[in-house]
This record gives sequence, structure tokens and C-alpha cells, in this order.
Amino acid sequence: MRQLRPFLTGILLATLAVLAGCETTAARPTGANPKVAASASAAQLRPGDSLTVTLSGIPDPSNNSVQIDEQGSISLPFLGAIPAAGRNTGELSQSIRQAYLDRKFYTAISVSVAVTERYVYIGGEVQRPGRIPWSPDLTLAKAVQSAGGFTLYAKESRVTLTRDRKAYEFDVTLAQRRPEEDPLLFPGDSIQVPRSAF
Repeated sequence: MRQLRPFLTGILLATLAVLAGCETTAARPTGANPKVAASASAAQLRPGDSLTVTLSGIPDPSNNSVQIDEQGSISLPFLGAIPAAGRNTGELSQSIRQAYLDRKFYTAISVSVAVTERYVYIGGEVQRPGRIPWSPDLTLAKAVQSAGGFTLYAKESRVTLTRDRKAYEFDVTLAQRRPEEDPLLFPGDSIQVPRSAF
């Protein structure tokens, strides 16, 4: 019996240490979510963006619905591939106009580019991972709701938001309780919901 006592004491201490560690993790202070700067590249077009390119002031005016492909380009009549990613709509309009003039398809042309759909991306422990159409009022909590909500295994207090190649950790349950802690999202933001250990 005396030989068992140190063994049982060791097991009891180890169990208490594990429980204390679990309690510390679960009772982590949830003061505030990080403040994240607006995306520096929010105005820049990126692969996946859907655009309408309007050509006017020519004999055959047209509206062209295009999407920026994985190589960062769009395709237009007579021109083929035009680099689009990394530019804003004004820069792309000017580039398209100049390409039509340089290749002598037209002597005068007006070009306007409008973004019709942009996206944020969400993965991990949500019901419907994938891309979500972006709108100016889209927040982190709304994005999770748009993806069908969390799965049973989601770690809701450790959701990662990646913006401009920097990652930030958010407690979405806090954001749901306190709207001021729910950050606005920008096109191209990526959200990852981790799996809980329990």
C-alpha cells in the first residue's frame, strides 16, 4: 500500500495539472478582438472578380461580362487576354482603351469597367466552405452565417482572418455578442475556422 501511495499521488497531480490547463484555456479572457486595418489592396482587382466591361462610342457598342481568371487576366473581343489583377477599374479601363487604339481596331472608343461581384473565402469547420459574395456591410460573423454557421467541432474562439498576407485571430462568439468587435471584411479576405480538440 505504501508503494502505491507515491504512484497514486503522481497520477492525482498529473490529472490536476491537465484539468488546470484545460480550465485556463477554456476561461481565456475574451476582452477584445484585434483591430485590423482596412485592406490596402481593397480597390485592386483580383482573380475571381466578375466585371462588366462596356465598350461605347463605336459602331458596335457592347457590354461584356467577364471574370478574372487564375492568371489574373480577362478576355475581350479582338484583344484576347488582358492583364487585370492588381489594377483598379480606372487603370483597367485605360489599358483596354489603349489596347484597342494601339491595335487600330478603332480610332476612338470609350471603355468603362464595373465590378459586379467580388468574394471572400471561408474554409474549415463551417457547414458550407467556399467563396461568399462580398458586400460593403459583410462582417466576420455574417460571413460565418452565410457559410451555414459553425459545425459541431468548430473552435469558434480561434477563427483566423487573413488579409494582405497577415493573419489575425478572432473570437467570433464575442463578435456575435458585441457588434463593435465584429470586423468588416474586404474582397479577397480569407477566413479559416479550426477544429476544436474536444
